[in-house]
Amino acid sequence: MHDEGTSSRPPEIIDAGPAVLRRWRAADLEAACEAVLASLEHLRPWMPWAADFSRASQAEFLAGSERDWESGVAYDYALLVDGAIAGSAGLMACIGPGGLEIGYWVHQAYTRRGLATAASAALTEQAFALPGIDRVQIVHDKMNVASGGVPRKLGFREIGPRLLQERPPGGTGMGVAWEVTRGEWRREWLHAAR
Repeated sequence: MHDEGTSSRPPEIIDAGPAVLRRWRAADLEAACEAVLASLEHLRPWMPWAADFSRASQAEFLAGSERDWESGVAYDYALLVDGAIAGSAGLMACIGPGGLEIGYWVHQAYTRRGLATAASAALTEQAFALPGIDRVQIVHDKMNVASGGVPRKLGFREIGPRLLQERPPGGTGMGVAWEVTRGEWRREWLHAAR
């Protein structure tokens, strides 16, 4: 871990309690494909990219993750439990200056274990350690009730509807945006998520 405020990027490995977040790497291709393929039916309703998932699309995601990390556009992590890929989580610079958005998905075999909540808590903590970041958001389709539980548990407040870039097959295309600011974030939420 780095000292607060001294780095312009989060660490490549983050202890998220019940899971470890590790920066995605090209060598993860086979294991990542296995994790997604094992969870496709679970992911398709909410993740538009899952509709036409392929080994090639996963390879492009991993290459894009490398580019995005270097440019600071996004910081994507494999969500690991006992070394196995249990999902993905990341910070994305897509909500304007001073803000980062958290995105996540969890492998079907690892749901209901608090992994998305723990990962989101750890990423929120890391976001606020970055210079110039004063707000973090989570956005999900309004029909995706399970995803809505994550920001609620972490003390994010609902800030209203947002049209999603892509309509997920199981959703409406209207998102619910949640936000927490640096001043609102409580370190105990990080520990409560573990």
